[in-house]
Amino acid sequence: MLTELKREAYEANLALPRHGLINLTFGNASALDRREGIFAIKPSGVDYAVLKPKDMVLVDLAGKQVEGKLNPSSDTPTHRRLYLGFTQISGIVHTHSSHATAFAQAGRPVPIFGTTHADYFFGEIPVTRKLTPREISGGAYEWETGNVIVERFKSLDPLDCPGVLVNRHAPFTWGDTVAKAVEVAVAAECCAHMALMSLALAPKLRAIEPGLLAKHFQRKHGPGAYYGQK
Repeated sequence: MLTELKREAYEANLALPRHGLINLTFGNASALDRREGIFAIKPSGVDYAVLKPKDMVLVDLAGKQVEGKLNPSSDTPTHRRLYLGFTQISGIVHTHSSHATAFAQAGRPVPIFGTTHADYFFGEIPVTRKLTPREISGGAYEWETGNVIVERFKSLDPLDCPGVLVNRHAPFTWGDTVAKAVEVAVAAECCAHMALMSLALAPKLRAIEPGLLAKHFQRKHGPGAYYGQK
């Protein structure tokens, strides 16, 4: 089971540069086995071109490294915080994709203007508050990054909105599998790019109509979903 978990995490990490979501060694993906309480994550700073399935590092939900000779991603505490805070998810992706990161750096959510966005997010892609100087320098920066994400979702369903922009930083996305988290990361970047182009064409453009938003989101999600095959 854990060999398969490492393979899933490996495949997800390789998908990030393939989809143009990262440059250099920015970004990471992890896959969680909830029954075992263990997740596989990319090793820190390893080039994607030389990455192998055996390089994936196994970490438990208490933060202990249980397998792997390499150091896990520096973002491992953020992944762990999200797995603990969002019990419905089993895969997380973090990228620095250009357009979504532009919104994050500006501290602005990605507005929802059309149905492409509504297919994945039941509203705007939210942005967190800025971390405080104490949260940044207190020795648990990555854990605090996870905390501000969980804090932002106090009134949001992480399945209705499977992604977030960390203020001044970049996007995180998630799903019931790491493959789904990759798909959402692709969608988030696409939505951010289209939002910027829409604002260039129509600077005063308003959000999508609620009824159209609900129709497109609910035809793919929830008990009444009918998009795709059984």
